[in-house]
Amino acid sequence: MTVRTRIAPSPTGEDLHIGNVYTALVNFVFARKNGGKFIVRIEDTDRSRLVKGSEKKILASLRWLGLDYDEGPDKKGPFSPYRQSERLPLYRKYVDRLVDTDKAYYCFCTEERLAEMRRVQVKKGKLPVYDKFCRQLEKNQAKQRAKGEKHVVRLKVPEKGRTSFNDLIRGEISFENRLLDDQVLLKSDGFPTYHLAVVVDDHLMKVSHVIRAEEWISSTPKHILLYRAFRWELPQFAHGPVLRNPDRSKLSKRKNPVWLSWYRKEGYFSEAILNYLALMGWSFPGGRDVFTLEEMITEFKLEDLKPVGPAFDLKKLEWLNGEYIRKSQNSKLKSRIMDFYQNELPEDIVEKSVPLIRERIKKLSDYLPLTEFLFKRPQNYELDLKSYRQLLADISAKLHGLASWQADKIGEAMVELARDKQLKNSEFFMVLRVAVSGKKISPPLNESLEILGKKEAVYRCQNF
Repeated sequence: MTVRTRIAPSPTGEDLHIGNVYTALVNFVFARKNGGKFIVRIEDTDRSRLVKGSEKKILASLRWLGLDYDEGPDKKGPFSPYRQSERLPLYRKYVDRLVDTDKAYYCFCTEERLAEMRRVQVKKGKLPVYDKFCRQLEKNQAKQRAKGEKHVVRLKVPEKGRTSFNDLIRGEISFENRLLDDQVLLKSDGFPTYHLAVVVDDHLMKVSHVIRAEEWISSTPKHILLYRAFRWELPQFAHGPVLRNPDRSKLSKRKNPVWLSWYRKEGYFSEAILNYLALMGWSFPGGRDVFTLEEMITEFKLEDLKPVGPAFDLKKLEWLNGEYIRKSQNSKLKSRIMDFYQNELPEDIVEKSVPLIRERIKKLSDYLPLTEFLFKRPQNYELDLKSYRQLLADISAKLHGLASWQADKIGEAMVELARDKQLKNSEFFMVLRVAVSGKKISPPLNESLEILGKKEAVYRCQNF
């Protein structure tokens, strides 16, 4: 079997959802591990919820992550097109086949009737499912009505028996058919529902493994019934964990950032994001926390994925991102900082400051708040410096008289001055630090003074 996996995001949000990133990662790694293909298919049939520009952002995000897909809307493949909205004639063709073989039927129920039906069912404590009112209509008569009346097409779900499948992660899963709804396959606007489109597309695109989150388990029997109705071979199914908040609720934008664009704007590394997501339900042999995508591909086994993953903890991701920063070469970290700030910062100052901050930041957005004083004079001060005017005048004179403007020489001179003034180093250097940076906490002071230069350092001590 040629392994072919896919993700099928909907362009209905700001960007790629972090949950979809997780699904993409597992599908990508499994495909690469087995020498297969990884496909991106855009599910854009819900026209009312489409967000302009979302598809472009989704594809750009996948490329930024390094999850290079083999086929997709912008990569020609043997099963084009890869947008569902461009495949509508296919769905019509296959739904007609189901009607002709008595596996599906036309339904003419109005929204009002369906709403009343559900109201009564709920009132009686029953599961609100379609009552099969149109299922008994004579087929040819219904076909004639469908030419002029508004309708949907529903699947004829068997009324007895069970639908079972072997989940590669969870084992045997079974559903009673009597509890399954006669799901809508084709909507009244001619667009397919998710259930029809995903089965048709997965079959035609020769998807061998459907790997997705556990929230789709309840949909799987519906999909299996469709495969059987078409007499198609089933793919392998695997349902991994759903990403959750620390309180175990489903990850949502109300409690956590969910769009990948937020993580990019905060300055998280793509490698760190993938590394952290990999730990959601899977462990690297030996218990390592930090590993590359290539190392994951080498070690990954789908059956090792746990059904329930740990909570998505932003603090843990931040820590891991900090590990990646500390492991970066200075030159590469400088390049990342320059790119993050769109090359608007002086490159020479960034280069000199990188060794000072690499141990102090956890994401790229931490850089400028910590180093802004290197690029412009402070406007506010975290200490009232008025009572230290004379001390700062003495500091400025001492700095001005230095023959060698190097961090170690600056430090020696300042320690000497503090001793002469009979001040504790803690108080002395706090005054100097605030005068120069505006803040009580900054990167190493002597090295920062060296970067600023003598003229600027003297000026700030005189003109705080």
